[in-house]
Amino acid sequence: MEGDIFGELGDTSQVDSRLLQVFQKSLLQAQDILNQNRLLINEINQNHESRMPDNLSRNVGLIRELNSNIRRVVDLYADLSSSFTKSQEASSEGDSSGTLKSDGKINQKRIRSS
Repeated sequence: MEGDIFGELGDTSQVDSRLLQVFQKSLLQAQDILNQNRLLINEINQNHESRMPDNLSRNVGLIRELNSNIRRVVDLYADLSSSFTKSQEASSEGDSSGTLKSDGKINQKRIRSS
């Protein structure tokens, strides 16, 4: 599946390798969080089915953690979307001087023609 992620971009040699690394890192972070959410949901369900007061009280904290994780995944995907859009805009302008900052954001530089 990894090869399919950027399949629509065409030749990957045209895409900045740093941008691909940031995308891959963000997607792996999101997947890790989603895996953690699956475990949280299983524990929440077990606690709910047990109907024990202590387990039900524990679910409050677990649900808060789950909600926080969901927000983190949404933020990761929003950042990915923004970075991808900016990289596409830079490549469609024919400007190869767009660089990627360490935070994953695109830093645009315009070259003046002489």
